[in-house]
Amino acid sequence: MQNNLKIISWNVNGIRAIAKKGFYEILKDLDPDILCIQETKAQDEDVLKIAEEISGYQTTVNSAQKKGYSGTAVFSKQKPLNQNLDIGINEHDEEGRVITLEYEFFNLVNVYVPNSGSELKRLDYREQWDKDLLSYIKNLDNKKPVIFTGDLNVAHEPIDLARPKENYNKSAGYTQVEIDGMKNILNAGMIDTFRYFHKDKIRYTFWNARFKSRERNVGWRIDYFIVSQNIIEKVKDAYILDQIIGSDHCPIGIELKF
Repeated sequence: MQNNLKIISWNVNGIRAIAKKGFYEILKDLDPDILCIQETKAQDEDVLKIAEEISGYQTTVNSAQKKGYSGTAVFSKQKPLNQNLDIGINEHDEEGRVITLEYEFFNLVNVYVPNSGSELKRLDYREQWDKDLLSYIKNLDNKKPVIFTGDLNVAHEPIDLARPKENYNKSAGYTQVEIDGMKNILNAGMIDTFRYFHKDKIRYTFWNARFKSRERNVGWRIDYFIVSQNIIEKVKDAYILDQIIGSDHCPIGIELKF
């Protein structure tokens, strides 16, 4: 693997839709070594068809059984040593939410965490998901450092959303259950890279499209790059590309040097 590495993560809110909104040009401009995609809303063959238009990348796809829902993909310039789909628990493994790729120096985990839903109908499931995902991450971390990225569907601190008081324990993504799930990840020795570099910066990665939230910057930071403590010194920068449009989320990135 090359000395310098750029990884970009983006919830595209439908890969077929974003392919019509400048996706190829954005990818060319960003030129990541690895691109992690969440919420493809497509089946494997749909994603692979789009991948045919992108030269120089290996493609790994994990689609939900339900058509037009969830789904993840990774485009990588370097072929991984190994790849694994899902986390090995049946109740979690039908929605195409996790891709793990092993590289020389780290395991990369691309995740689209379940939303707790309107009226928090799925919050109990989400709580179990968070516990099982953490167990999976910790097991990987025992073997090789982990870079863990994606739409984690939680704002961790009040600084991570525009209206914390109005949303606390009322809105999916900012309940104490979800906040505790994130705290457990960080307490297990993982580091939120954006906060590592930008302790007090207010930046968001998601804006609800229904309320013109982006124009008013009423947003949430729910997309992350989280890394093992024993690889943080290799991370040289972490950033949010909130000037890039095309989805209700914007891309995020990290750069590493080995």
